[in-house]
Amino acid sequence: HWYFTLKDKDAAVRCVMFRFNASQCDFIPCDGMQVIVIGRVSLYEKDGQYQLYAEKMIAAGDGLEALRFEEIKAKLEKEGLFNPENKRPLPHFPKRIAVVTSDTGAAVKDITSILARRWPAAEIIMCPVTVQGGAAVKSMLDTLDRVYALGKADIIIIGRGGGSAEDLKEFNDESLARKIYESPVPVISAVGHETDFTI
Repeated sequence: HWYFTLKDKDAAVRCVMFRFNASQCDFIPCDGMQVIVIGRVSLYEKDGQYQLYAEKMIAAGDGLEALRFEEIKAKLEKEGLFNPENKRPLPHFPKRIAVVTSDTGAAVKDITSILARRWPAAEIIMCPVTVQGGAAVKSMLDTLDRVYALGKADIIIIGRGGGSAEDLKEFNDESLARKIYESPVPVISAVGHETDFTI
């Protein structure tokens, strides 16, 4: 179990994080570290003091973004968007493949060269989008709408190359996840490196 005190410049609260919850934390907290803690407050009757029973701890800095990510992930999981039975089988011999990615990054070169090598018979429908920054989500949503309306693709690949969590954050957008879920054809997510994980 972890016993500690959360402090800011104005206040302090005693905390306990039981072993099960502490084992789920992906870092070891230390004095002076800024964290976001989620839990419940209760009275510790023995001392007559309130304390926080911490259930989750996230390092601050990336913490707010990580918290938002977890909230979106939990919400979409509860609605069944990630259920395996909702995944469509990929066609064995797709005639047309829509590629939704930046037309200037390394990802488009990787995707097109692999397709040329593995399935040169397929027609590639290039759909250039912005994959990073304030305009990226709208760019991808609008492009997916056009691809869906066109109705020519047998499969869609959406993605970008690797990068930091900040670089990939547009792919954690809830509206983008919902738009992909609405796709009339299977969608392959090709975001980042093998170790990267996005919504």
